[in-house]
Amino acid sequence: MTEWQSTVTPPALARLLTSARLPEPARHRPAYRTLASQVRLLVSEGRLPVGARLPAERELAQALSLSRTTVATAYETLRTEGYLRSRRGSGSWTALPEGSRPPSDALHPVPPDESESMLDLGVAALPAPQPHLGQAAARAVEQLPAYAAGHGHFPTGVPVLREAIAQRYTERGLPTTPDQILVTTGAMGALHLARRALLGRGDRVAVEAPSYAHTLQSLRRGGARLVPVPHAWPGGPTALPRWDVAEWQRVLRGAAPRLAFVIPDFQNPTGALIDEEQRRELLAAARAAGTTVLVDETPAELGWGVRPEELPRPTAALDRAAQVITIGSASKILWGGLRIGWLRGTPGLVRQLATDRIYTDVGTPVLDQLIAATLLTEHFAEVRAQQQERLRASAEALAAALREQLPRWQFAYPSGGLAFWVATDGISGAALAQAGERLGVRIAAGSRFGVDGAFEHHIRIPLTVPAPGAPAAVARLAAAAEPAATRRWTAADGTPPLAV
Repeated sequence: MTEWQSTVTPPALARLLTSARLPEPARHRPAYRTLASQVRLLVSEGRLPVGARLPAERELAQALSLSRTTVATAYETLRTEGYLRSRRGSGSWTALPEGSRPPSDALHPVPPDESESMLDLGVAALPAPQPHLGQAAARAVEQLPAYAAGHGHFPTGVPVLREAIAQRYTERGLPTTPDQILVTTGAMGALHLARRALLGRGDRVAVEAPSYAHTLQSLRRGGARLVPVPHAWPGGPTALPRWDVAEWQRVLRGAAPRLAFVIPDFQNPTGALIDEEQRRELLAAARAAGTTVLVDETPAELGWGVRPEELPRPTAALDRAAQVITIGSASKILWGGLRIGWLRGTPGLVRQLATDRIYTDVGTPVLDQLIAATLLTEHFAEVRAQQQERLRASAEALAAALREQLPRWQFAYPSGGLAFWVATDGISGAALAQAGERLGVRIAAGSRFGVDGAFEHHIRIPLTVPAPGAPAAVARLAAAAEPAATRRWTAADGTPPLAV
């Protein structure tokens, strides 16, 4: 439990309980068992954060029109099962039972297997766009002699690439100059620089729940204390989530985090696309709290199911008074092998970070930058269309295969991004990952994308499987589901879980 506790008000918990749909048999059990099962479901699926303080028994009883005895018995059931902890004078807060969290090796990626028989569904990255990459590489080699006469160190990036990135922001509705751009070695390089400059050990960072696994781990290793803010799922597991703006406002006001990390454009892993109104509301709350907003836009160009004119403007364009830093990358839309990322901020911040980086990373490879600049300026429309079509075809094929072979699994169909966020009908994602390793498929367990072991009954499936191979890929998932189902989570009262 962290020093700052999220407190769930009685009306807020009542709304969450209404959305926690239980299997039909569970609805006819005693009221205290139904209430306990609903809270247990919300905690295990990450919609109620671990460590959240629940309302007092009398307050919740009034909000739900139940007797206090019913609520007290439900709380005692949850304490017995390990989903609730209480201390006299401090109230009760949510928890996960001892031993329920997946082993550490299930939370972090496994070193890649070079065997051709291993189907890797753990990495959401596209192959290079050809012939454009080859053409851009040839063009970059032609340009390289002009740079070779110097030392080759460009701490802020090669000017031609900074200009291309700034121009792309301007075209998307965020006027940007090259001195606002810092080119980094991948998006994670930008994150590391921002983290070191903005955060001290023990500082709080508010994060979406779920969120990008590598960022969560990087922040943890840097000593940050993560404060999860669950998404709102008004349409259930087959609809895309939204930000719970009221919860964001409460966390920013109560926890006063130094940083808020969000992925508003085709979020990894859920695929959510956040509208401009919600972005403005979050920025206003962050500005009032003095919190810097770190926006990850690496999937922003991957809108394969939405027209460009329907896309929201970049978040930083919506509130110029807010402190917003934007991270982008060529890895998702171009090719991960280029290792080109960038950060957009104030010119002063760019200069500071460029000075900071020279002690660990003098600069990003010049040849890679020249290739990326050529792809962004001379081939971008064709490359984007090619990559988006790959994702669209994969999404259609995977969706059809999942509905045919694993019909009880649930997922929303996004309009862009790199993945499906799939609820596995109560099957442990960690157990699926372990079974998959034996059956030749690498699976990204949902718990990698949560805080405190949440989302154990989810997996992320990348939309990078070639469309013709989708049925075979899902067949391997189905094969892994059979042994993994024997480790299915079951409530103490026998109520099966419902993935949401």
